[in-house]
Amino acid sequence: MQKVETSCPAEELLKRLSGKLKPQIFQLAMHSPLRFNTLLREIEGANKQSLSLALKELTDDGYLTKEVIKVKPLHIEYTLSEHGKALIPVFQQLERLH
Repeated sequence: MQKVETSCPAEELLKRLSGKLKPQIFQLAMHSPLRFNTLLREIEGANKQSLSLALKELTDDGYLTKEVIKVKPLHIEYTLSEHGKALIPVFQQLERLH
């Protein structure tokens, strides 16, 4: 007997964007490029380990792009990818429900 796929795309999306920091990171990324230390200061309760993991997962899932800016001092900026930008209307709708 074949296993029937019952996973809902919306359910999968919510799982990938859930967590302590991911919604806040995504919301901040909607407005401007993000830097690690700025996020540490702006997101209450964030620590280096949890922030690093959330950024890695969002980048690996294709919602953020990571760019190394080779200007002294060297730094990294995270921006919404095209895939991430496509979710902006979804986030805006969710915010209206609150």
